[in-house]
Amino acid sequence: MTETTLRAGRVDRRTAETDVSVALTLDGTGRASIATGVGFLDHMLELLARHALFDLEIKVTGDLHVDQHHTTEDCGIALGQAFAQALGDKRGIRRYADLHLPMDEALTRVAVDISGRPFLVFRTEFSREKIGVFDTELVREWFQAFAMNAGITLHVETLYGDNQHHIAESCYKGLARALRHAVEVDPREGGRVPSTKGSL
Repeated sequence: MTETTLRAGRVDRRTAETDVSVALTLDGTGRASIATGVGFLDHMLELLARHALFDLEIKVTGDLHVDQHHTTEDCGIALGQAFAQALGDKRGIRRYADLHLPMDEALTRVAVDISGRPFLVFRTEFSREKIGVFDTELVREWFQAFAMNAGITLHVETLYGDNQHHIAESCYKGLARALRHAVEVDPREGGRVPSTKGSL
């Protein structure tokens, strides 16, 4: 990989339940154009792009007359696939990242390994079923869909917090900042795959 290589992915995913289009550039400026039909999800994905410094375009037409589940999950699937596509063979990346992300009274710990081995540990609880009209259980559904399709090992744990919006936001911002660091090109790697196995 050279400095001029564009790390980008594009996925169009159509099912009987949703029609999802995602365009992702990892080496961006945080520009986002998000239209999922789910306001809270739009907000989370906009801040994900901004804090990861990814350029991100997402458009979803989903069966919102049923509920927000399919739209949220399928958005995570498609974005995860675009992320994996953009990374390619993962040469030269830092691979690992972890941090604690404060959001007012809430604190969430996020650790990521761009490993090629999808796994999610999600230890975040919500005391209410809704944030506005958004089902809080869908936060985990999105993270599960993204991690499985991105091919990453992802640990998310909210250590404490009271405001449900802040808790969710700390998860997405924490993921953004961790991914931003993990996908960075490490000049000391010299373009090698960061694994003793030689592949990820």
